[in-house]
Amino acid sequence: MRNTFGNLFTLTTFGESHGPAVGGVVDGMPAGIDIDLDFIQSELNRRRPGQSTITTSRQEPDQVELLSGVFEGRSTGCPIGFIVRNENQHSQDYENLRTLFRPSHADFTYYHKYGTRDHRGGGRSSARITLSRVVAGALAKLGLRQAGISVQAYTSQVGPIALERDYHRYDLALTETNAVRCPDPEKAAEMERLIQAVKADGDTIGGIITCVIKGCPVGLGEPEFDKLHAALAHAMLSINAVKGFEYGEGFAGVAQRGSEQNDVFRPAESTDDETSVEKMNIAITTATNHSGGIQGGISNGQDIFFRVAFKPVATLLTEQETVDLEGNATTFTARGRHDPCVLPRAVPVVEAMAAITLFDHYLLSKMSKN
Repeated sequence: MRNTFGNLFTLTTFGESHGPAVGGVVDGMPAGIDIDLDFIQSELNRRRPGQSTITTSRQEPDQVELLSGVFEGRSTGCPIGFIVRNENQHSQDYENLRTLFRPSHADFTYYHKYGTRDHRGGGRSSARITLSRVVAGALAKLGLRQAGISVQAYTSQVGPIALERDYHRYDLALTETNAVRCPDPEKAAEMERLIQAVKADGDTIGGIITCVIKGCPVGLGEPEFDKLHAALAHAMLSINAVKGFEYGEGFAGVAQRGSEQNDVFRPAESTDDETSVEKMNIAITTATNHSGGIQGGISNGQDIFFRVAFKPVATLLTEQETVDLEGNATTFTARGRHDPCVLPRAVPVVEAMAAITLFDHYLLSKMSKN
Protein backbone atom coordinates (compact mmCIF):
# COMPACT_ATOMS: atom_id res chain seq x y z
CA MET A 1 0.00 0.00 0.00
CA ARG A 2 1.56 3.30 -1.08
CA ASN A 3 1.07 6.01 1.55
CA THR A 4 3.60 8.59 0.31
CA PHE A 5 3.01 11.47 -2.13
CA GLY A 6 5.63 13.69 -3.75
CA ASN A 7 9.21 13.66 -5.03
CA LEU A 8 11.39 16.04 -2.99
CA PHE A 9 8.67 17.48 -0.76
CA THR A 10 6.87 14.35 0.40
CA LEU A 11 3.97 13.47 2.66
CA THR A 12 3.52 10.04 4.24
CA THR A 13 0.21 9.60 6.06
CA PHE A 14 -1.02 7.15 8.70
CA GLY A 15 -4.12 6.49 10.76
CA GLU A 16 -7.76 5.49 10.42
CA SER A 17 -11.02 7.35 10.91
CA HIS A 18 -11.80 5.61 14.21
CA GLY A 19 -8.28 4.91 15.42
CA PRO A 20 -6.47 6.88 18.15
CA ALA A 21 -5.05 9.49 15.77
CA VAL A 22 -4.37 10.51 12.19
CA GLY A 23 -1.02 11.95 11.23
CA GLY A 24 1.86 12.14 8.86
CA VAL A 25 5.50 12.85 8.17
CA VAL A 26 6.54 15.66 5.84
CA ASP A 27 10.04 15.27 4.44
CA GLY A 28 12.00 17.61 2.20
CA MET A 29 10.94 20.84 3.90
CA PRO A 30 13.87 23.24 3.45
CA ALA A 31 15.49 24.54 6.60
CA GLY A 32 14.80 28.07 7.76
CA ILE A 33 11.14 28.37 6.73
CA ASP A 34 9.04 30.26 9.29
CA ILE A 35 6.51 27.78 10.67
CA ASP A 36 3.31 29.56 11.66
CA LEU A 37 1.47 27.05 13.85
CA ASP A 38 -1.60 29.30 14.09
CA PHE A 39 -1.82 29.32 10.28
CA ILE A 40 -1.53 25.53 10.12
CA GLN A 41 -4.29 25.20 12.72
CA SER A 42 -6.50 27.69 10.86
CA GLU A 43 -6.18 25.58 7.71
CA LEU A 44 -7.24 22.49 9.68
CA ASN A 45 -10.17 24.42 11.12
CA ARG A 46 -11.44 25.02 7.58
CA ARG A 47 -11.57 21.23 7.04
CA ARG A 48 -12.82 20.41 10.54
CA PRO A 49 -16.15 18.55 10.87
CA GLY A 50 -19.09 20.13 12.66
CA GLN A 51 -18.36 23.66 11.44
CA SER A 52 -21.85 24.34 10.05
CA THR A 53 -25.30 22.82 9.60
CA ILE A 54 -24.43 21.63 6.08
CA THR A 55 -21.51 19.45 7.22
CA THR A 56 -21.25 16.34 9.37
CA SER A 57 -22.13 16.94 13.01
CA ARG A 58 -19.09 14.98 14.25
CA GLN A 59 -17.32 17.27 16.71
CA GLU A 60 -13.54 17.06 16.56
CA PRO A 61 -11.17 19.80 17.78
CA ASP A 62 -8.58 18.61 15.24
CA GLN A 63 -5.67 20.13 17.16
CA VAL A 64 -2.41 19.47 15.36
CA GLU A 65 0.69 18.48 17.35
CA LEU A 66 4.05 18.98 15.64
CA LEU A 67 6.43 16.31 16.90
CA SER A 68 9.67 17.08 15.08
CA GLY A 69 11.41 19.13 12.43
CA VAL A 70 10.68 22.57 13.94
CA PHE A 71 12.91 24.50 16.34
CA GLU A 72 12.26 28.00 17.65
CA GLY A 73 9.56 28.59 15.04
CA ARG A 74 11.56 27.52 11.99
CA SER A 75 11.95 24.34 9.99
CA THR A 76 15.21 22.49 10.64
CA GLY A 77 15.33 20.59 7.36
CA CYS A 78 14.53 17.34 9.21
CA PRO A 79 11.27 15.38 8.78
CA ILE A 80 8.27 17.13 10.31
CA GLY A 81 6.14 14.59 12.16
CA PHE A 82 2.64 15.48 13.32
CA ILE A 83 -0.52 13.91 14.72
CA VAL A 84 -4.15 14.92 15.16
CA ARG A 85 -5.98 12.86 17.75
CA ASN A 86 -9.45 11.43 17.15
CA GLU A 87 -11.69 12.30 20.09
CA ASN A 88 -15.32 11.94 18.99
CA GLN A 89 -15.75 8.58 17.28
CA HIS A 90 -19.14 6.86 17.37
CA SER A 91 -17.91 3.46 16.22
CA GLN A 92 -21.14 1.76 17.30
CA ASP A 93 -22.95 3.62 14.50
CA TYR A 94 -21.16 1.36 12.01
CA GLU A 95 -21.80 -2.02 13.66
CA ASN A 96 -24.57 -2.89 11.17
CA LEU A 97 -22.00 -2.47 8.35
CA ARG A 98 -19.56 -5.06 9.69
CA THR A 99 -20.72 -7.73 7.23
CA LEU A 100 -22.06 -5.48 4.43
CA PHE A 101 -20.61 -3.67 1.42
CA ARG A 102 -21.88 -0.11 1.14
CA PRO A 103 -22.77 0.93 -2.44
CA SER A 104 -20.11 3.09 -4.18
CA HIS A 105 -17.78 2.94 -1.16
CA ALA A 106 -14.33 1.37 -0.95
CA ASP A 107 -15.67 -1.48 1.20
CA PHE A 108 -15.90 -4.10 -1.56
CA THR A 109 -12.67 -3.28 -3.40
CA TYR A 110 -10.65 -2.82 -0.20
CA TYR A 111 -11.87 -6.13 1.24
CA HIS A 112 -11.09 -8.08 -1.91
CA LYS A 113 -7.67 -6.49 -2.29
CA TYR A 114 -6.49 -6.94 1.30
CA GLY A 115 -8.77 -9.64 2.72
CA THR A 116 -9.77 -7.41 5.62
CA ARG A 117 -11.24 -3.96 6.27
CA ASP A 118 -12.08 -1.55 9.06
CA HIS A 119 -15.85 -1.07 8.79
CA ARG A 120 -15.85 1.87 11.24
CA GLY A 121 -16.25 4.96 9.11
CA GLY A 122 -14.31 3.46 6.25
CA GLY A 123 -11.09 3.10 8.23
CA ARG A 124 -8.11 4.00 6.06
CA SER A 125 -10.33 4.95 3.10
CA SER A 126 -12.18 7.58 5.15
CA ALA A 127 -12.08 11.22 4.08
CA ARG A 128 -10.91 11.98 7.62
CA ILE A 129 -7.43 10.97 6.47
CA THR A 130 -7.36 14.13 4.33
CA LEU A 131 -6.57 16.19 7.43
CA SER A 132 -2.95 14.98 7.05
CA ARG A 133 -2.94 16.48 3.56
CA VAL A 134 -4.20 19.78 4.94
CA VAL A 135 -1.36 19.96 7.49
CA ALA A 136 1.23 19.18 4.78
CA GLY A 137 -0.51 21.64 2.45
CA ALA A 138 -0.26 24.37 5.08
CA LEU A 139 3.48 23.72 5.38
CA ALA A 140 3.77 23.84 1.58
CA LYS A 141 1.85 27.12 1.53
CA LEU A 142 4.35 28.59 4.02
CA GLY A 143 7.14 27.61 1.64
CA LEU A 144 5.28 28.95 -1.40
CA ARG A 145 4.57 32.20 0.44
CA GLN A 146 8.28 32.99 0.48
CA ALA A 147 8.32 32.45 -3.29
CA GLY A 148 5.32 34.76 -3.84
CA ILE A 149 2.98 31.94 -4.91
CA SER A 150 -0.61 31.76 -3.63
CA VAL A 151 -3.26 29.04 -3.88
CA GLN A 152 -6.99 29.84 -3.65
CA ALA A 153 -9.87 27.41 -4.17
CA TYR A 154 -13.62 27.92 -3.94
CA THR A 155 -16.91 26.12 -4.51
CA SER A 156 -18.05 26.97 -8.02
CA GLN A 157 -20.95 24.54 -8.40
CA VAL A 158 -23.30 22.49 -6.23
CA GLY A 159 -25.68 20.26 -8.17
CA PRO A 160 -27.09 22.42 -11.01
CA ILE A 161 -26.27 25.75 -9.30
CA ALA A 162 -23.10 27.06 -10.93
CA LEU A 163 -20.95 30.18 -11.12
CA GLU A 164 -19.52 31.55 -14.35
CA ARG A 165 -16.37 29.67 -15.35
CA ASP A 166 -14.26 32.86 -15.44
CA TYR A 167 -12.84 33.33 -11.92
CA HIS A 168 -11.99 36.96 -12.69
CA ARG A 169 -15.70 37.76 -12.31
CA TYR A 170 -15.56 37.15 -8.56
CA ASP A 171 -13.91 38.58 -5.49
CA LEU A 172 -12.25 35.45 -4.16
CA ALA A 173 -11.73 37.17 -0.81
CA LEU A 174 -15.44 36.47 -0.19
CA THR A 175 -14.92 32.71 -0.32
CA GLU A 176 -14.63 32.29 3.45
CA THR A 177 -17.62 34.51 4.26
CA ASN A 178 -20.19 31.71 3.95
CA ALA A 179 -20.54 28.04 4.87
CA VAL A 180 -20.42 26.82 1.25
CA ARG A 181 -17.13 28.64 0.52
CA CYS A 182 -18.48 30.29 -2.60
CA PRO A 183 -17.35 33.83 -3.57
CA ASP A 184 -20.81 34.79 -4.87
CA PRO A 185 -23.03 35.45 -1.79
CA GLU A 186 -26.32 35.05 -3.70
CA LYS A 187 -25.29 31.79 -5.35
CA ALA A 188 -23.87 30.62 -2.02
CA ALA A 189 -27.28 31.09 -0.40
CA GLU A 190 -28.91 29.06 -3.20
CA MET A 191 -26.31 26.33 -2.81
CA GLU A 192 -26.82 26.19 0.95
CA ARG A 193 -30.59 25.89 0.56
CA LEU A 194 -30.09 23.02 -1.89
CA ILE A 195 -27.71 21.20 0.47
CA GLN A 196 -30.14 21.63 3.36
CA ALA A 197 -32.99 20.22 1.25
CA VAL A 198 -30.89 17.27 0.14
CA LYS A 199 -29.84 16.63 3.75
CA ALA A 200 -33.47 16.66 4.89
CA ASP A 201 -34.19 13.91 2.34
CA GLY A 202 -31.35 11.77 3.71
CA ASP A 203 -29.61 12.21 0.38
CA THR A 204 -26.38 13.83 -0.89
CA ILE A 205 -25.22 16.12 -3.71
CA GLY A 206 -21.98 16.75 -5.58
CA GLY A 207 -20.41 19.69 -7.38
CA ILE A 208 -17.22 21.40 -8.56
CA ILE A 209 -14.35 23.21 -6.86
CA THR A 210 -12.26 25.71 -8.83
CA CYS A 211 -8.66 26.45 -7.84
CA VAL A 212 -6.49 29.41 -8.88
CA ILE A 213 -2.71 29.57 -8.41
CA LYS A 214 -1.09 32.99 -8.76
CA GLY A 215 2.57 34.01 -8.90
CA CYS A 216 3.85 30.70 -10.26
CA PRO A 217 7.18 31.19 -12.06
CA VAL A 218 7.93 29.93 -15.55
CA GLY A 219 9.48 26.49 -15.78
CA LEU A 220 7.74 24.19 -13.25
CA GLY A 221 6.97 20.74 -14.58
CA GLU A 222 8.60 18.42 -17.11
CA PRO A 223 7.76 18.04 -20.81
CA GLU A 224 7.18 14.26 -20.88
CA PHE A 225 5.70 12.07 -18.12
CA ASP A 226 5.95 14.60 -15.27
CA LYS A 227 3.94 17.39 -16.86
CA LEU A 228 2.73 19.90 -14.27
CA HIS A 229 -0.92 19.45 -15.18
CA ALA A 230 -0.50 15.67 -14.95
CA ALA A 231 0.97 16.08 -11.46
CA LEU A 232 -1.95 18.29 -10.44
CA ALA A 233 -4.42 15.80 -11.90
CA HIS A 234 -2.74 12.98 -9.93
CA ALA A 235 -3.01 15.05 -6.75
CA MET A 236 -6.66 15.96 -7.26
CA LEU A 237 -7.81 12.52 -8.37
CA SER A 238 -6.27 11.05 -5.21
CA ILE A 239 -8.78 13.01 -3.09
CA ASN A 240 -11.82 11.09 -1.84
CA ALA A 241 -14.95 11.45 -4.03
CA VAL A 242 -13.15 13.21 -6.92
CA LYS A 243 -14.38 12.08 -10.32
CA GLY A 244 -12.93 14.59 -12.76
CA PHE A 245 -10.18 17.16 -13.39
CA GLU A 246 -9.75 19.79 -16.09
CA TYR A 247 -7.39 22.76 -16.41
CA GLY A 248 -7.55 25.87 -18.54
CA GLU A 249 -10.56 25.78 -20.86
CA GLY A 250 -10.76 22.03 -20.37
CA PHE A 251 -13.62 20.21 -22.04
CA ALA A 252 -15.40 23.46 -22.94
CA GLY A 253 -12.53 24.32 -25.27
CA VAL A 254 -13.29 21.52 -27.71
CA ALA A 255 -16.13 23.58 -29.20
CA GLN A 256 -13.70 26.30 -30.31
CA ARG A 257 -11.20 26.53 -33.17
CA GLY A 258 -7.47 26.83 -32.69
CA SER A 259 -7.65 30.45 -33.81
CA GLU A 260 -9.93 31.10 -30.83
CA GLN A 261 -7.95 29.00 -28.34
CA ASN A 262 -4.37 30.12 -28.99
CA ASP A 263 -2.89 32.42 -26.34
CA VAL A 264 -1.19 35.06 -28.49
CA PHE A 265 2.04 36.52 -27.11
CA ARG A 266 2.52 40.27 -26.87
CA PRO A 267 4.83 42.74 -25.11
CA ALA A 268 3.88 43.32 -21.50
CA GLU A 269 3.05 46.92 -20.66
CA SER A 270 4.29 46.52 -17.09
CA THR A 271 5.58 43.86 -14.74
CA ASP A 272 2.35 44.26 -12.74
CA ASP A 273 0.49 42.49 -15.54
CA GLU A 274 -0.78 39.35 -13.85
CA THR A 275 -0.06 37.22 -16.94
CA SER A 276 3.46 38.55 -17.56
CA VAL A 277 6.49 36.32 -17.60
CA GLU A 278 8.24 38.70 -15.23
CA LYS A 279 10.15 36.04 -13.33
CA MET A 280 12.19 35.40 -16.49
CA ASN A 281 12.93 39.13 -16.68
CA ILE A 282 11.33 39.14 -20.13
CA ALA A 283 8.54 41.65 -20.78
CA ILE A 284 6.17 39.18 -22.42
CA THR A 285 2.51 38.48 -21.73
CA THR A 286 -0.41 36.88 -23.53
CA ALA A 287 -3.72 38.30 -24.65
CA THR A 288 -5.62 35.36 -23.12
CA ASN A 289 -4.98 32.39 -20.82
CA HIS A 290 -6.95 29.53 -22.34
CA SER A 291 -3.98 27.27 -21.56
CA GLY A 292 -4.55 27.64 -17.83
CA GLY A 293 -0.98 28.71 -17.10
CA ILE A 294 0.60 25.52 -18.41
CA GLN A 295 1.95 24.87 -21.91
CA GLY A 296 3.81 21.73 -22.94
CA GLY A 297 3.48 20.48 -19.38
CA ILE A 298 5.48 23.46 -18.03
CA SER A 299 4.19 26.54 -16.20
CA ASN A 300 4.33 29.68 -18.35
CA GLY A 301 4.05 32.36 -15.66
CA GLN A 302 0.33 32.99 -16.01
CA ASP A 303 -2.33 32.05 -13.49
CA ILE A 304 -2.83 28.31 -13.24
CA PHE A 305 -6.49 27.43 -12.86
CA PHE A 306 -8.35 24.14 -12.83
CA ARG A 307 -11.66 22.54 -11.83
CA VAL A 308 -12.26 19.41 -9.77
CA ALA A 309 -15.53 17.44 -9.90
CA PHE A 310 -16.79 15.73 -6.74
CA LYS A 311 -19.46 13.05 -6.79
CA PRO A 312 -22.30 13.00 -4.25
CA VAL A 313 -21.22 11.42 -0.94
CA ALA A 314 -21.92 7.69 -1.12
CA THR A 315 -23.41 7.36 2.40
CA LEU A 316 -27.16 7.95 2.30
CA LEU A 317 -29.38 8.02 5.39
CA THR A 318 -32.10 6.10 3.56
CA GLU A 319 -32.60 2.40 2.93
CA GLN A 320 -30.42 0.91 0.17
CA GLU A 321 -29.96 -2.48 -1.40
CA THR A 322 -26.60 -4.26 -1.12
CA VAL A 323 -25.00 -7.63 -0.47
CA ASP A 324 -23.19 -9.13 2.52
CA LEU A 325 -19.69 -10.67 2.61
CA GLU A 326 -21.06 -13.95 1.19
CA GLY A 327 -22.85 -12.20 -1.67
CA ASN A 328 -26.36 -12.53 -0.26
CA ALA A 329 -28.78 -9.76 -1.17
CA THR A 330 -29.94 -7.60 1.72
CA THR A 331 -30.93 -4.03 2.63
CA PHE A 332 -29.54 -1.59 5.15
CA THR A 333 -29.83 1.99 6.37
CA ALA A 334 -26.63 3.82 7.26
CA ARG A 335 -26.37 5.47 10.63
CA GLY A 336 -23.94 8.02 11.98
CA ARG A 337 -22.87 11.53 11.05
CA HIS A 338 -22.10 12.29 7.43
CA ASP A 339 -21.67 15.22 5.04
CA PRO A 340 -24.62 15.78 2.69
CA CYS A 341 -22.16 17.60 0.40
CA VAL A 342 -18.40 17.24 0.64
CA LEU A 343 -17.49 20.46 -1.18
CA PRO A 344 -17.38 23.02 1.68
CA ARG A 345 -14.83 20.92 3.60
CA ALA A 346 -13.02 19.79 0.44
CA VAL A 347 -11.99 23.33 -0.57
CA PRO A 348 -8.99 23.36 1.84
CA VAL A 349 -8.09 19.81 0.75
CA VAL A 350 -7.92 20.89 -2.91
CA GLU A 351 -5.77 23.85 -1.92
CA ALA A 352 -3.52 21.59 0.14
CA MET A 353 -2.88 19.09 -2.64
CA ALA A 354 -2.26 21.93 -5.12
CA ALA A 355 0.21 23.55 -2.71
CA ILE A 356 2.04 20.26 -2.06
CA THR A 357 2.33 19.63 -5.80
CA LEU A 358 3.50 23.17 -6.61
CA PHE A 359 6.04 23.31 -3.80
CA ASP A 360 7.40 19.89 -4.77
CA HIS A 361 7.89 21.02 -8.38
CA TYR A 362 9.27 24.36 -7.24
CA LEU A 363 11.98 22.55 -5.28
CA LEU A 364 12.62 20.19 -8.21
CA SER A 365 13.06 23.19 -10.49
CA LYS A 366 15.49 24.84 -8.08
CA MET A 367 17.48 21.63 -7.80
CA SER A 368 17.74 21.26 -11.60
CA LYS A 369 19.22 24.77 -11.85
CA ASN A 370 21.91 24.16 -9.19
